Amino acid sequence: MYAIIATGGKQYKVSEGDIIDIEKIEGESGTEVTFDDVICIGGDEMKVGEAVSGASVTGTIQRQGKGRKVVVYHYKSKTGYHKKNGHRQLFTRVKIDKING
Repeated sequence: MYAIIATGGKQYKVSEGDIIDIEKIEGESGTEVTFDDVICIGGDEMKVGEAVSGASVTGTIQRQGKGRKVVVYHYKSKTGYHKKNGHRQLFTRVKIDKING
């Protein structure tokens, strides 16, 4: 059985026991989180729309962290303009415990 959930402006296909990195959500390590925005549930038969209106996915926060550094470099030729910045995106690692639906 799998489910497609939406969180942080993205959609993720998850099954029980999966470990996923999502956009940062508040909570300490070991805290249980619930994702109520379930798009569909698949398995033997697929449920979409009104059939998944009461469905949810529960998981446990494993850790909070920062991703790898991405270098952002702006350059304009012949003017001597250049600018270098870095960015590290915050993420939350979640282990999916149960699909309720």
